Amino acid sequence: MSDTTQPAPQYPFPAPSALEPPQEWAELRQGCPVAPIRLASGDQALLLTRYADVKQLLSDPRFTHHLVADDAANLTSNESGGVFGNAGGTRVKDDSHREWRKLIGKAFTAKRVSNMQPGIEAMAGRLVDEMVKQGSPADLVTALGFPLPVWVICDLLGVPDSDRDRFAYWSDTLLSLTKYTQDEIDAAQAEFTAYMRAHVAAKRAAPGDDLISELISMVGALGGEVTEEVMLMTAQGLLVAGHETTANMIGKMVAMLLADRARWERLVADRTLIRSAVEECLRHDANFGFGIPRYISEEVEVADTTLRLAVPADALTRREGLLVGGLEQVPVTW
Repeated sequence: MSDTTQPAPQYPFPAPSALEPPQEWAELRQGCPVAPIRLASGDQALLLTRYADVKQLLSDPRFTHHLVADDAANLTSNESGGVFGNAGGTRVKDDSHREWRKLIGKAFTAKRVSNMQPGIEAMAGRLVDEMVKQGSPADLVTALGFPLPVWVICDLLGVPDSDRDRFAYWSDTLLSLTKYTQDEIDAAQAEFTAYMRAHVAAKRAAPGDDLISELISMVGALGGEVTEEVMLMTAQGLLVAGHETTANMIGKMVAMLLADRARWERLVADRTLIRSAVEECLRHDANFGFGIPRYISEEVEVADTTLRLAVPADALTRREGLLVGGLEQVPVTW
């Protein structure tokens, strides 16, 4: 373990570049696999970086998603904890959450996804054509990576295309760790919630083939656990998560392919490799980012270290959390 007399380092660690993971990850895997860190909120957490330890954590039901417990760490610098925390919303019990996820999974049918593909391809083509038309230099993220997933998620949820810029701003704000003030985050959350409530009401009056209309039909399931509030939060979560992850990965994938020009040229020459190349880029992602937050409900032994429950100490360290991230990479092969 590291020297406990030293203050815990600030997390997330800065990366040397978009394709290089922070050097601290490798150092911790070697010398401090269960490392104390300090989050943007000022709260403290433990960071796991070894594959075996992370695998143990992800398969252990004592490590939960209950990030809104009184002694759980806030991950962000704002009071609500952003999309990782409570954000003023309602949560369902763990068992009901699993059942709710099953219901959501049923809504994502192969037919629904297949029906969306032509529209996604057409929109991607229009965005690329416009980027090429603007000439060099081009900003791939601004021209393609950012707008495409917003359009897709808005289409999935039945949100008008004209509102996608508002959704992009809300997503960026709610996922921020330190970029926005508390007032800005609160305002974005309020605007987002008000919009979605109105949208749900409109879809209830005139259902369509979109996901929101299908979610509405599920309200009241599971003995009342799946309330309209839970359905609303689910719709918001799908939009925020679907936008940010896809927008980032489009840029990362192209950067990974161009880092070794031979990979790009091989892909252009043989389009049958595209599917496996995409899968490998997703697996290899050089900078996992923040990590996967978990809450510990009882003492657990990991890497010869006992992970203890949070014990209130003072205003800065009264909350504790657990993160997994910084796993060692395996080279890309496809």
